Amino acid sequence: MVGLMRALIHVWNARSLKDFGVLAFVLCTVFFSSSCKQGEDFKAPQFAGKDAWASELAGGEVLQERWWQRFESRQLDALVERALADNPDLEQSLARVQFARAQLGVDRSAQWPQLALKGGTQWERISGSVFGANLPPGVPLPALQRDRWQGLLSLNYEFDFWGRVARQREASQARVLGMEARVAAQRLSVVAELAAQFVQLCSLDAQLAVLKRAIALRADALSLQESRRAAGLANDLEAERARTEWQLARADLQEVIRQRARVANGIAVLCGASPAELVLPAQSMLPKLPLPKRPLPATLLLRRPDLRAAAAQLQEAQARIGVARADFLPRFVLVANGGFDSVGAQDFLDWRSRAASLGPQIDLPLFQGGRLRAQLQAAQANHAAELAGWRKALLIALQEVENATVDWQSMQRQIEASSAALEAASKAESLARLRHDKGLASYFEVVDAQRVVLSTELALKQIEGAQVVAAVQLLRALGGGWQ
Repeated sequence: MVGLMRALIHVWNARSLKDFGVLAFVLCTVFFSSSCKQGEDFKAPQFAGKDAWASELAGGEVLQERWWQRFESRQLDALVERALADNPDLEQSLARVQFARAQLGVDRSAQWPQLALKGGTQWERISGSVFGANLPPGVPLPALQRDRWQGLLSLNYEFDFWGRVARQREASQARVLGMEARVAAQRLSVVAELAAQFVQLCSLDAQLAVLKRAIALRADALSLQESRRAAGLANDLEAERARTEWQLARADLQEVIRQRARVANGIAVLCGASPAELVLPAQSMLPKLPLPKRPLPATLLLRRPDLRAAAAQLQEAQARIGVARADFLPRFVLVANGGFDSVGAQDFLDWRSRAASLGPQIDLPLFQGGRLRAQLQAAQANHAAELAGWRKALLIALQEVENATVDWQSMQRQIEASSAALEAASKAESLARLRHDKGLASYFEVVDAQRVVLSTELALKQIEGAQVVAAVQLLRALGGGWQ
């Protein structure tokens, strides 16, 4: 490299047409030749664990990108479209992507020659004492005041022999990829959260329907007991017990209404709207479970956007190591200037006022007080941290899939048991009512049986909603749709 620089200087000093041709050839060869990059090229991390699941995971067929449409709910589809268009978190993430892309443009510009036009005029006065000290005795001083006019075109180009500029550009490209992956992760998170809250809203609406039906039955029972008490066929205790059950059901109704309002407010915020703007009608039917049907490979997780973002951060950190290594080596810069330089405006554009300079420069760090070594150590430590972060993200992804699978399977068994319990409780309530009508049991037995039916039915609705939410979380943990 030193020899090359000496050759360039020799050619410049010779200033012959032939030597200038050699110089142009050398510069073009250097410009288009590949640099000796510092650091290793990035290789995406691979799935290091066992390609299997601890729990039996259903699924495997292609799941379209708009995976939420498998819930077969037009209202949910409309809410998702609105959230993807107006969610403020997504808008913020998209703005950050634009920032990263603009920064990439800045770093890309360093691979090209930098041209600039510099011009100006200034008045200056030279020190007569200093200037006169350099003249022979008796020689009069020239004019010490003058106007200086300059107009120069300057060129500056760094030869990227060590790949410092290329590694810097690679780091910026990885940052853009990471930002884009984080936007995809944000989109997935928003859609999954919206779908989960919508399912919860439907579950609460189903519970409201159960409670309203129970309140109507409690009101009929209270009216019956009031009539029996008026006819002397029932005592005050039975009538007040019927009133208590009616009021308790009304209190439960208000609690579910409160929960529904809070969920509806959360959906409105996810959609980028105020709670007053978004009115959600009752949806007593739960969305369809959108689960796949064949076994899935664990390596499918590598397409999760958060894992892709972690891999991009790892690539950026590795490129930064190359930049830090290149900083130890000399920088070679070609500097050229050409234009006009004159004293006074009248001669500014004369051919004899032309001025030019061309020559290579070298910048070799000799002593930096340990700064360069510290920068390299920091880049290496950051790379180790990002590698550990990627491994952690993979483990968390596996955990989320396993947890969602276990939740879904457990809730399926709970639904089966709760359905059987509801059937038994309904039969018990019918028998208790029959025994009471025949005078073989007190009204308290009927009340207890009705309470068991109500609590079991409410619990069943809650578990059914929770199972659909678990399906949402499973699809989110798998990374959404795939082809």
